[in-house]
Amino acid sequence: MASPARPPRTNRAPRAARLRRALLAALVTAAVALPLAGAARPGEVPAPEPGATLPLTTTEPAALAAQLDARYARQRTALRAAAHTAETHGAHDRAASLRAMAAPDRSFLTFDGRDGGRGAETVGDLARAERIAVLVPGADTGLDHYGRFRAGALALQAELRRAPDSRTAVLAWLGYRTPGTGSAASLTPGRADQAAPALRSFVDEIHRIRPQARITLLCHSYGSVVCARAAAGTAADAIVLYGSPGTGSDHVTELHTRAVVWAGRSGGDWIAEVPHVRVPLLPGTELGFGTDPMDPAFGARRFATGDGGHSDYLAPGSVPLKNLAHIVAGQEPADA
Repeated sequence: MASPARPPRTNRAPRAARLRRALLAALVTAAVALPLAGAARPGEVPAPEPGATLPLTTTEPAALAAQLDARYARQRTALRAAAHTAETHGAHDRAASLRAMAAPDRSFLTFDGRDGGRGAETVGDLARAERIAVLVPGADTGLDHYGRFRAGALALQAELRRAPDSRTAVLAWLGYRTPGTGSAASLTPGRADQAAPALRSFVDEIHRIRPQARITLLCHSYGSVVCARAAAGTAADAIVLYGSPGTGSDHVTELHTRAVVWAGRSGGDWIAEVPHVRVPLLPGTELGFGTDPMDPAFGARRFATGDGGHSDYLAPGSVPLKNLAHIVAGQEPADA
């Protein structure tokens, strides 16, 4: 008797399974790549060493505005110098981006063009702001494509200003060398551990000059790992994790923060399929970030984020943008 026909095999594995295989492949890659993290990076665009940052020493709005203007002017000079160096080096895209960042209507609190570039840009009137959002980016955010990061800051500020008598500022904080999507660095906490002290220090300075203002950290993707590492002792009033792969902690109490912790993920965000694992790798590090912040067991408050993709949270008119603005303003967002 003939055997019953077997159903045809399919070569299409579920996306989650493909991502799990990619994660395991990254384990091998990371084991090789991480010991080389301190090696020189080929193709690095040189930049001059920045001058001393002008201190901000007052909380009085008019005097603070004058100090900020002087600081912004100093950073424009540093940006122009970095653009000239990049152009001389033949890095024309980097030079063009830096020239745009040095425009008279742009306001950078900090800038350092070395090691891939660092910076923090103000959108709004920081000297008088009562609600301040600090955007912390995820993977693939850098100086060459900085305009995309700034567009999100502009969209959020526009949404915040819809409220009457709104005094707000959005700070686009590119304070660390972000990893590439799918790289070994994007699957391990090393970059976040390096970035956390700088983020905590930045928030401390903002709190010192605007002690009465409400400060919210808006942490996208790998940026949520950075915020989790910086959470302990932060002066922020709220921490928002969105499009997050995890934080490396199993519960919000492990973040050791007084801030209210929120979590959101859009329906079309591919990061939902990333396995939430933590695998010991080398001494002192691990692969993956553990518990999903959207899991009720994590303990974060959840908010609605619509059906957009991983890069759509700050899209003008979107559900997540409106809810992020509500959180920044200290209002209740729509529930997830």
